[in-house]
Amino acid sequence: MTPADKNLKETLKPDMTDEQPATQPRKSNKAAIIIALMAIIIIIQGIKIYLDTKEKQQVRTELTTTEAELATTMQRMNEIRTELDLRIAEVTKLGGDVADLERAKAEIENELRRNKRATGKEIKALKDRVEGYELLLKTKDEEIEKLKSVNTQLLTENKSLKTQKNQLGDSINRLSQTKEDLASKVAIASQLKAENIRIVAVNDRGRERESPFKNRQVGKLKIEFNIAENNVAPIEGKKIMIRIIDENNQVLFDVARGSGTFLVEGREEFYTASQDILFDNTKQKLTYLYDKGSDYASGTYKLEVYTDNYFMGSGEFVVK
Repeated sequence: MTPADKNLKETLKPDMTDEQPATQPRKSNKAAIIIALMAIIIIIQGIKIYLDTKEKQQVRTELTTTEAELATTMQRMNEIRTELDLRIAEVTKLGGDVADLERAKAEIENELRRNKRATGKEIKALKDRVEGYELLLKTKDEEIEKLKSVNTQLLTENKSLKTQKNQLGDSINRLSQTKEDLASKVAIASQLKAENIRIVAVNDRGRERESPFKNRQVGKLKIEFNIAENNVAPIEGKKIMIRIIDENNQVLFDVARGSGTFLVEGREEFYTASQDILFDNTKQKLTYLYDKGSDYASGTYKLEVYTDNYFMGSGEFVVK
């Protein structure tokens, strides 16, 4: 090869040194683009993760807030239920109407039995209802104060009426006592009295002898007395009874001769003889002829006169 040809060949030979620097920048740009894309993707992913995390945190916060609000609301409902029980008891005691309180209590108890999970909207509705119950309690408090005022007034009036009733009762009792005392005095004042009592022995020939007398002188016993004047005693029929009592405190008693029994001061006693008369307040005189039918034992005998259930007078005689 000639020197000229060699120079021409060298001239036509590609310049490898100049070509290599042109290829390297293209490769470098591609890598940069890839890195940039990857960086963008990483940034986008990071932003997404951040946003997701923030959203979850916000959801958790909202959920926690919702649960706290629900718990607070339910706690207030529990408190209101207790307050309703107190108001129901107080209004009932004061005689008021508790229908609305009972209805509110039933609603709260139904709500407390429900699932404790609720949305924000439901919680707001519960809060609104709680406010309504609180307003009901406030209204009932005002009603209770009015009822207390009315009851206090009624109590005062009742006390006044009771005082008047007691005073009237005392007056009536005093009047009744006075009436009873007067009736008792009238009853005592109207009791009849036997006066001028005379006891004599009458023999078989009709001769009378004053006490003391001998047994053989006594055929019959004659007893006489007047009924004393008494303007208080009513004109009415009376049974006048005499009792002849010996020294052994035994009453001369013979049913065949008109003897019988009567009540005096709640106890049954024997009488020797009796007469039924119309008391006419004329100092009428009564005479009893009593035939014993046997001899009298010696001793002192007592005579007692009764009518109804009270004592009229007494006398005595002696048999030797």
